[in-house]
Amino acid sequence: MTIREPRSKAARPTDVTETLVAENVIGSIAAVPDSDEAVCTLYTTNYQSLVRLSAILVRDAGTAEEVVQDAFVAMHGAWGRLRDTDKALSYLRQSVVNRSRSVLRHRAVVDKYAPKPAPDAPSAEQGAITQLERSAVVAALRTLPTRQREALVLRYYADLSEAQIASTMGISRGAVKSHTARGMSALRTVLEQES
Repeated sequence: MTIREPRSKAARPTDVTETLVAENVIGSIAAVPDSDEAVCTLYTTNYQSLVRLSAILVRDAGTAEEVVQDAFVAMHGAWGRLRDTDKALSYLRQSVVNRSRSVLRHRAVVDKYAPKPAPDAPSAEQGAITQLERSAVVAALRTLPTRQREALVLRYYADLSEAQIASTMGISRGAVKSHTARGMSALRTVLEQES
């Protein structure tokens, strides 16, 4: 295996930027020789103000810096297509605003489809108390007459309206109201006696 020596060290570019400018190609876009200098000047004079502009819009300094850096990279790549290079700062501002809007739209979509956190689980003590209360209510319901128990279960467990309960039990709405009221009174009495 033979190793070839470079033709001359003086002719060989040593910097990546020099390499890109020397080849006169950045990606598939031809680079204008003064684009590096112009973009560097714009960067040093306007970077902070553009970051502040973006930070006001996106409410995050790190994201604002990324937005501005992306705008500078895009402008550098499109420098040869700028019709009026004196309006480069206006182009950058508009690019920063548009990219900031894109970040906000992306956040809105992410927030919309983010998984919902699980509700806080009750403590073991609360679960035990709830279970005891539930079993006390069930035991008290068993002491009620059948019609009162049915009316209460259909109303408060099945969450049916008075008309639906009347239809289900085959009685009038007035009878449903009566059975429900009497059942609640009897249930309250039984539960107060137990506690």
